[in-house]
Amino acid sequence: MSKSPHPTMDPTKMGVGRSIAVLTSGGDAQGMNAAVRATVRVGLYTGAKVYFVHEGYQGLVDGGDHIRLATWESVSMMLQLGGTVIGSARCKDFRSREGRMTAARNLVKLGITNLCVIGGDGSLTGANEFRTEWSGLLADLVKADKITDAEAKQSSHLNIVGMVGSIDNDFCGTDMTIGTDSALHRIIEVVDAITTTAQSHQRTFILEVMGRHCGYLALVTALACGADWVFIPEMPPDEGWEDHLCRRLTNQRARGSRLNVIIVAEGAMSRDGQPITSEQIKKLVTDRLGFDTRTTVLGHVQRGGTPSAFDRILGSRMGVEAVMALLEATPDTPACVVSLSGNQAVRLPLMECVQVTKDVTAAMAEGRFEDAIKLRGKSFENNWNTYKMLAHINPPDVKSNINVAIMNIGAPCAGMNAAVRAAVRMGIIQGHNMLAIHDGFDGLAQGQIEPITWTSVSGWTGKGGSMLGTKRSQPGKMLEEISQNIAKFSIHALVIIGGFEAYVGGLEMVQAREKYEEMCIPIVVIPATVSNNVPGSDFSIGADTALNTITSTCDRIKQSAAGTKRRVFIVETMGGYCGYLATMAGLAAGADAAYIFEEKFAIKDLEVNVQHLLEKMKTTVKRGLILRNEKSNANYTTDFIFNLYSEEGKGIFDCRKNVLGHMQQGGTPTPFDRNFGTKMGAKSVLWLTEKLKECYRHGRIFANTPDSACVLGMRKRALTFQPLADLKEDTDFEHRIPKTQWWLKIRPIMKILAKYDIKLDTSEHTDMEHVIKKRSPLGK
Repeated sequence: MSKSPHPTMDPTKMGVGRSIAVLTSGGDAQGMNAAVRATVRVGLYTGAKVYFVHEGYQGLVDGGDHIRLATWESVSMMLQLGGTVIGSARCKDFRSREGRMTAARNLVKLGITNLCVIGGDGSLTGANEFRTEWSGLLADLVKADKITDAEAKQSSHLNIVGMVGSIDNDFCGTDMTIGTDSALHRIIEVVDAITTTAQSHQRTFILEVMGRHCGYLALVTALACGADWVFIPEMPPDEGWEDHLCRRLTNQRARGSRLNVIIVAEGAMSRDGQPITSEQIKKLVTDRLGFDTRTTVLGHVQRGGTPSAFDRILGSRMGVEAVMALLEATPDTPACVVSLSGNQAVRLPLMECVQVTKDVTAAMAEGRFEDAIKLRGKSFENNWNTYKMLAHINPPDVKSNINVAIMNIGAPCAGMNAAVRAAVRMGIIQGHNMLAIHDGFDGLAQGQIEPITWTSVSGWTGKGGSMLGTKRSQPGKMLEEISQNIAKFSIHALVIIGGFEAYVGGLEMVQAREKYEEMCIPIVVIPATVSNNVPGSDFSIGADTALNTITSTCDRIKQSAAGTKRRVFIVETMGGYCGYLATMAGLAAGADAAYIFEEKFAIKDLEVNVQHLLEKMKTTVKRGLILRNEKSNANYTTDFIFNLYSEEGKGIFDCRKNVLGHMQQGGTPTPFDRNFGTKMGAKSVLWLTEKLKECYRHGRIFANTPDSACVLGMRKRALTFQPLADLKEDTDFEHRIPKTQWWLKIRPIMKILAKYDIKLDTSEHTDMEHVIKKRSPLGK
């Protein structure tokens, strides 16, 4: 982050006298509408004029009615729609210079010099070409008397910002492209459905997913469902894979598995560049093994449906960043793409990203497959390595004689089981004996401990809740019994998966090390709670699933309100004192306000919100959605806010209230939570293995340094281990939340998108970064 050249600039005046056009191009992707909505509303907020370009580049060439002024209300009720409302088309005309000339004339006539393009790498490359040719196109238009000199002078420079909308996640430089998470939601729904029927009949299922040049969807699906094999274009299988595949499937059946799942990316190929099709694999399995085999090709189902909460938030954040990038651009700044790295918005030079994306294709064509995977970026590489470890390696013959125990603490949440499964399997691969502790610290004190094997966790990734059982009790009052059982079952290391209680429990065990030597073992805490309130991590397992549950419920509630008109819904979310769920669901569902504990509010603020809704009822959007975190204020309860709104809105709108309750803790985990849980579980055990080597002295394990008990958390862009003791300073123990929370910074976006007149802090803006630095093997 750097200080902007004009920190005093009023953001609501940044766009005065400027015009922005927004278009969607190429294949559609869920979440494009969220990006369009945010671009329009933030553009209007800055004082700019904003235009829709209908039907992508075709609309830019055809002009006329295809380029229309957008209003605040014209993007209402768009958030929850899949596809793109303003249409997208493949366009031949724009590929010719004449076509681009016509497009330039249409823009100049409307005074548009800022273009926001949402699409894949082809669409963005086209936009960049348009920008480089711009002055030449204008000169030709002046010569042909199609525009005047004055008009050419006024529009002398075209700014371009891209947002990547592509379900394949095939654009280098971006962690996630708009639509990828939603496509994974569709795929996982199908995988879960197929798994149940396959188990009934002991079948082998081959699932073909999209991804002509990129195996991301196939790879993450394989990770998230624990598939037996995955075929991706970046890493073709070794010679003789047919025997290896058949051996693997037979082994799985021998271990008691009733089904086999094979995931194939549509662009899968062999080492010599020949396509590997699902039919070919089906024939192989049927002929060689005689297994009852079925194939399912998912096709366009993956593009459809409503966008996930992640894609809506991604689209909304990208839209805001895109408008800022356009308005801050100078003739010297290269065309950029706005993207997300970890949870940070970044700007990257468009052509550098396109170049790396092309380099991947070149690496694949030349058979440099290791390079191809590295060029795809860190997140792809981590997924591939985790998949390989959990699926391909047979447990070693030499045992380590180490016992690693795993437990769940706190309230249950979706994704806990995925973390347990990955930890158990990674432990077995490392040669350890894995132990399951049932019912949290109570179970540890009462000796409810038993061995857990490779097969006993199969199928766990897709199961919600906690299979081990979980309780909220802390170890403080049971230290004597706990230390006895650690000795009795000779537990050498401990994985604690849970919420704030897991952190506090881990801390109590560390503090007890002085008195009880048995507690001197390496401990790792994995944050898993819907509240996302564990210090040391930006995200916890389970929060994404809860967020999607709240968002889809709010969609239904809004739909009901849209029918009855003049109705305001007040919805109470979980989260304890942490406002993460209320804020993020507010952004994903398009709420008018979200009341949270971290941002104090008084009666004056409530009055402002009521006034805002009274104004809103005068527009065509006659409905309101207000979210309130359960513990945001002891006196301004959900009932109080409901009564206040009902009284103040009398005669103008009526109110309804919903308390969402425990449905937020249930359900099958989302692809994000399965994947995140799997990576965290695997990484925690690898870390424990290293720690155990460090702590092995005189024939026994003795760990008493602060860094032998850590929280494994996601921090900005990486998974890091932080000592439990070090995180105490940043923790508000009374309210069970971290003192600094990254998501508070994006709350203003929600308010701006709900048309509040607030100041967006532009003093901190995202600097342009470079892709090349991060991707090392380019020089090869």
